[in-house]
Amino acid sequence: MAATLPPTMTPEQTTNIATVMALLVFIALVAFMLRRARENREAALAALAPKVAGDDTLEGGARHPEAFEEPTEEDLDMMGDLLDDDEKD
Repeated sequence: MAATLPPTMTPEQTTNIATVMALLVFIALVAFMLRRARENREAALAALAPKVAGDDTLEGGARHPEAFEEPTEEDLDMMGDLLDDDEKD
């Protein structure tokens, strides 16, 4: 005795199933894009928010901090010239 095969789907049923699957994928992609857009916007707003004193850390430093301890002769001459200009005015 041969086994009988189940009846096949009609082309209309196949089209309906494919349409429903395509709509589900479309809805999932739109939801994913909206979620990512919201996350990106929140991250951008947080990065552009005004900085509050003390909340941010400054990196780096002077390459030769000892250079700022004592003024050079050139610096003293420049300050003297500036002071002389103020006295003339």
